[in-house]
Amino acid sequence: MTRDRRPLAGLLIGHAVSLTGNVLTLIALPLYVLAETGSPAATGLAGAFATAPVVLGGAFGGVLVDRIGYRRSSVLADVVSGATIAAVPLLHATVGLPFPALLALVFVSGLLDTPGQTARTALMPEAAAAAGVPIERAIGWEEATSRGARMIGAPVAGLLVGVLGAVPVLAIDAVTFAVSALVVALLVPRGLRPAAEEPEPDRRGYWSDFAAGLRFLVREPLLRAMVLLVLVTNLFDAAKSQVLLPVVADRELGGPAAFGLLVGTMGGGALVGSLVFSAIGHRLPRRATFVTAFAVCGAPPLWALAAAPPLPVMVAVVAVAGLAAGALNPLMGAVEVERVPPAMRARVFGVIGAGAWAAMPVGAFGAGLAADRFGTTSTLVTMGACYLLVVLTPLLGGPWREMRRPPSTRDRQPVPADAA
Repeated sequence: MTRDRRPLAGLLIGHAVSLTGNVLTLIALPLYVLAETGSPAATGLAGAFATAPVVLGGAFGGVLVDRIGYRRSSVLADVVSGATIAAVPLLHATVGLPFPALLALVFVSGLLDTPGQTARTALMPEAAAAAGVPIERAIGWEEATSRGARMIGAPVAGLLVGVLGAVPVLAIDAVTFAVSALVVALLVPRGLRPAAEEPEPDRRGYWSDFAAGLRFLVREPLLRAMVLLVLVTNLFDAAKSQVLLPVVADRELGGPAAFGLLVGTMGGGALVGSLVFSAIGHRLPRRATFVTAFAVCGAPPLWALAAAPPLPVMVAVVAVAGLAAGALNPLMGAVEVERVPPAMRARVFGVIGAGAWAAMPVGAFGAGLAADRFGTTSTLVTMGACYLLVVLTPLLGGPWREMRRPPSTRDRQPVPADAA
């Protein structure tokens, strides 16, 4: 079988460029709003309009992605997101941009981000088969590009805003979406689709399809267990990253510079972990790797923060935690693409993502209340113990026994489509 690496390269490049554009918006948008309005409240409102549609788009956009097709959805999402972001500097420079119109543009742009990313992930099994690489490696590369785009994009965006201003950076962001759409359109052939990507015979309407995806997830024991576990761990992670880590860094470790160093170290470790997993993940036992990685990345940083050691020690702990965390998303992604029917990938992936993120606002809010009531140290110690207990539950068996790699992933790969 002739190997064709172009589809996989196209998906990875498009994913990296599109996510880099998202990071540019994340940095430039609040600075633009603050400069225009002078209001922190307005800046916060714009941030809410930028983040809320990410969850909504993931939960409700998957049905449309399944219907439209994965390649077409990826291109369309980038085109629409790029057009809405381009409208911000264009209107600003011409007729003016009222604040409500800005919120509407930001909301529409963010609404399609998650479906576009979901569409690219849904094509990964076929692109990996065409390239002749294990699915764990392809998903690992995708995760590495995600983390690399965020790690590099943020400082670059800050530098560009400082040099050019927020409005030109938003224009550059629009260009990144255009580049992503063009790369996917040119390198990913129209014929690359799941063999089973056919309309479902009982398809009646949008809500029927959405309910079918939700029912599949609810009735699939392993995926349901994964979502519930990640829902809880993301609650703890949000509490740590959004509340407790900044507090400890400010009070005990040296202030904002220490906070930035720890966040950057975590991101760098996760990037390396993703690359390592992409190279060897297909040889590792899945359940043992999953539990070990979660145990290392979860509780130790919380307990270390409670002890408030010298900054170099904390950096070392966070680096190891990031290295372990880098294996988790590729591993879970491989399990998901193996277990979800090809024709339902986008809607199921979207619900999985929305479910995993749903408790994060609660985690951040609850951590603030707990730290005020019981103190930061007690909160961190308790959270670490709870985190460890939660991530050890896969060792009890049950649906977690099904996490092992099925023989079909070794013996039967999807047939790559011919180039258009």
